[in-house]
Amino acid sequence: MQPLLSFLVPLLLGCATCAQPPGSAEQRCFCQVTGHLDDCTCDVETIDSYNNRKIFPSLQKLLESDYFRYYEVNLKKPCPFWSDDSHCGIRDCAVKPCPSDEVPGRIRSESHNKYSEAAAHLAEDCEEAERLGAVDGSLSEETARAVIRWTRHDDSADSFCEVDDIQSPEAEYVDLLLNPERYTGYKGPEAWKIWNSIYEENCFKPQSVKRPLNPLASGRAAGENEGNMFYSWLQGVCVEKRAFYRLISGLHASINIHLSARYLLEDTWAAERWGHNITEFQQRFDEVLTQGEGPRRLKNLYFLYLIELRALSKALPYFQRPDFQLFTGAESQDEETKSRLLEILHLTKSFPLHFNENSLFAGSQKEAAKLKEEFRLHFRNISRIMDCVGCIKCRLWGKLQTQGLGTALKILFSESLIENMPEKGPSPKFHLTRQEIVSLFNAFGRISTSIKELENFRNLLRPLH
Repeated sequence: MQPLLSFLVPLLLGCATCAQPPGSAEQRCFCQVTGHLDDCTCDVETIDSYNNRKIFPSLQKLLESDYFRYYEVNLKKPCPFWSDDSHCGIRDCAVKPCPSDEVPGRIRSESHNKYSEAAAHLAEDCEEAERLGAVDGSLSEETARAVIRWTRHDDSADSFCEVDDIQSPEAEYVDLLLNPERYTGYKGPEAWKIWNSIYEENCFKPQSVKRPLNPLASGRAAGENEGNMFYSWLQGVCVEKRAFYRLISGLHASINIHLSARYLLEDTWAAERWGHNITEFQQRFDEVLTQGEGPRRLKNLYFLYLIELRALSKALPYFQRPDFQLFTGAESQDEETKSRLLEILHLTKSFPLHFNENSLFAGSQKEAAKLKEEFRLHFRNISRIMDCVGCIKCRLWGKLQTQGLGTALKILFSESLIENMPEKGPSPKFHLTRQEIVSLFNAFGRISTSIKELENFRNLLRPLH
C-alpha cells in the first residue's frame, strides 16, 4: 500500500478526480491538462483527437516534400541587443555548412537570383555533415536549380517578424530533414539570458509583478497557492496581452517537448541513440517538480495550436487560387504537393471549435490599432532575439518557429486579407513569400508534433509511480 502522503499531495493539487492512480507520474504531468481552454471555446480532448488522428500524419508527409524541407536563413546575423556573439562549443550545436568550393555552382550567390550560372559545373555536392547534430547546408544540383526558380517567386512583405535578407551572401538554404530539432546540450547562463529577455522585456509584464515570468527561472512559487496568486496577473491584463504571454509560453513548452522527445540517450564510439527522456520531460512538466506550473505550460501549448490552426484555415483561399504554385520545377511533384497542402487546409477548415480572432483588438478603432501595433512590435523584437541564440541549431529552429508564428499572426490580423474574406478571397495586396510559407507550415508541424508527443509521453509515464 502506498503511503498516505502520496494520496494527499495530488488531492491538495486538485487532482482527486483523475482516473490515473493517485500520485502517479502520468497524473502529475497530465492530470490538469484536460477540458476547457481559457479564452477559447475548445477543449484539450478535441485537439488531441483531431491532431493525432487527422492532421499529424498528413502534415508530416507534406513537410518531407522538396518545397517545404529547404529553408533559407541567415544564421550569421549579429545579436542586435548585446555584444557577446560567442557560440556554443557543444558539437551538436555546431553549424557545418559546405565549404564554398564544394557547393554546387547554382547555389552560389550572384545578383538577384543569388546563383552563378557560370559556376554551375565547378563542383559536386557537399558531403553529408559528420554528425546528425550539425546543420547541413548542402543541396543537390537538381534541388539547387529548383531553388533558383523559387527565389524568383519570392517577394518581401510586412510581417510580425524581423525577416532575414535572403539576398545577403550569408543567407543559405538548410535541409530541415537533415537537421532535426532535438536536444543539443545548450543550457546555462547564455540560454537563460535569451528566455529572460523574451519574458521580462517583451511579454507585457506589469510593474506590480516582482517574480520572473520565465517559468524555468529560480525563485518561482514555493507552492500551488502562491503560483495561483502569481498567475492572477494574467487575469488583470487585457485579453490581447494575456494571449501574447500564452503564445510565448506555448512555444517554450513545445520546444521543451521536442528536446525531451529527441534526446541523446547513448553516445558511444559505435553509435548514437536518440529517444524519449522521461526524466527530462518530468523536470519540465511534472506538476510537483514545477510547483504547479508544468500543466499550465502544456495548456498554453494547446492555445498556440489553436492560433496557428485558425491562421491556416483562414489562409485557405490564398492557397486555392489557380495561379498559386508550390514551385520547384518538378511539375508532377508540385501538383501532388499542392494537392496534399489543400487537403490539410480543408481539414483545418473543418475543425469544429476554432479560436475566434475577432475577440482580439475589438475595442475602439484607435485603441485597437495602437494595441495591435504594440503587439506586433513586441513579437518582432522576440524574432530579433533569435539572432542572439548561441547554439546555431537552436537558432535555426528558433528563427523558423518565431517566423512561422509571426506569419500566422500576419494572416489573422492583416486587414488586406480580412476585408475580402471569405466571399472574394484574399486581397491582391496580401502576399506570402516562400520563406513565410515554409516557416508557417514547418512551425505548425512542430506544434502538431508536440501534441502527438504528449500522447507518447503519457503512455511512457503510465507504469511509473
